[in-house]
Amino acid sequence: MKEPQNKNKKRTAVWLYPYTFEKMDILLKEDNCNNRSEFIEKALAFYMGYLVSNQSTDYLSKILLGAIQGTLRETENRQSANLFRLSVETSMMMNILAAGLEISDEDLRKLRGRCVVEVKRNKGRINMEDAVKYQMGTGE
Repeated sequence: MKEPQNKNKKRTAVWLYPYTFEKMDILLKEDNCNNRSEFIEKALAFYMGYLVSNQSTDYLSKILLGAIQGTLRETENRQSANLFRLSVETSMMMNILAAGLEISDEDLRKLRGRCVVEVKRNKGRINMEDAVKYQMGTGE
């Protein structure tokens, strides 16, 4: 934030180490400052802003924490609702398939084991083509 240019600036003496002057002279060019006074003015404004913000950290932390918790709650609710809907659809699909298929308990256990291994290997990415290839005997 740029302060208004006041023609009535006050003068003060500042005692600094030589290496501080050297650093300042290098950095004031990088910061596009015209002189040391402008650089010191900017540095003080920044530091004072830092000190003021530290006083309000507890307040801001509580606000940010509340906002994050609210967002997480909303996300959890959406994910839970989506998982519920997906589970209902999956259950419907399983019941439709079970009504039309004759599969033994042993074949079902083997298929479940194979599917668990496949899902772990693919990190949850499954597709119909792989299942069809397996069922036709042309896949893994």
